[in-house]
Amino acid sequence: MMRFLFYNIRYATGGSRFLFSWSRYLRKTTKNLQSIISFISTIDPDIVGLAEVDAGSYRSKRRNQAAVMASALSHEHTYKCKYHESSLVHMLPFMSKQGNAFLTRDTVIGAHFHYFEKGVKRLVIQLDLKDLTVFLVHLALSFKARHHQLGDLYSMVKHTKKPHIVAGDFNARWGDREIRLFLAATKLTSAGPNGMPSYPSWAPRRQLDFILHSPGIRITNFDMPQIKLSDHLPLVCDFEIKG
Repeated sequence: MMRFLFYNIRYATGGSRFLFSWSRYLRKTTKNLQSIISFISTIDPDIVGLAEVDAGSYRSKRRNQAAVMASALSHEHTYKCKYHESSLVHMLPFMSKQGNAFLTRDTVIGAHFHYFEKGVKRLVIQLDLKDLTVFLVHLALSFKARHHQLGDLYSMVKHTKKPHIVAGDFNARWGDREIRLFLAATKLTSAGPNGMPSYPSWAPRRQLDFILHSPGIRITNFDMPQIKLSDHLPLVCDFEIKG
C-alpha cells in the first residue's frame, strides 16, 4: 500500500481569510513552512504533490521550500517553475521563483516537464516511479484556457502505460462537473467523493483539488484533513496497484 498527498500550500504564506489581498503573498514563510512540514510528517506519505512552492524568493529566505521539506522528511524532491521559460512572467524575478514540486520516498526513475500551449500557469510535472506514473498540474484560472489544458493533458495521459495518478489544483469553478468529459475520455476516476469541497480551507465550498487515478489502481482510503495552513485543504489517499 502507498500513500499520496496533494497540497496547494500557497507558498507557505498561511490561510488568511482575506482572499482578495495580494499582500498575503508577500509574507515571510519560515514559521508556517515548519508547521506544514510537521503536518506532512504526521501523514507520513510516500509521495507528495505540491502546488504553489517558493523556490527561493525573499519570503522563503532565498531557500527552495521543496528542498527544505524534502530534507526534513528524508524524501527526494523534484521542482520546476510553473511558468514557461519563454514567457514574460518567468522573466520577473519574484514570479520566476514560483512553481510546483514532488517529494518522494522512493527512488525516481525519471521526471519530465511538459508545458500546456495555453494559459499563464502551464506546467505539468510527470514523475515516473518503478510501477507508477504521477502527473502534477495547476490549471489556469480562465475557463477557456483550462478547457485547452485539459485537452493537452488528455494527450499526455492516454499514452501512459503504467498505472497512473493525475493530481493537482484544477481551479474547476464547477467542481467535478467541469472535468466529466476529461474523466470519460481518460477512464480516470476521482479518489474522493464528488462534490467534496477543498477551498477555501476555513469554509470549504468549491471542489478545486482532485486526485484522479487509472483503473489499475485501487483506492483503500481517502481523507481531506481540516487543517488551515493554506487556503486549500490537503487531499490524502491510500492506494494499491492491482496485480
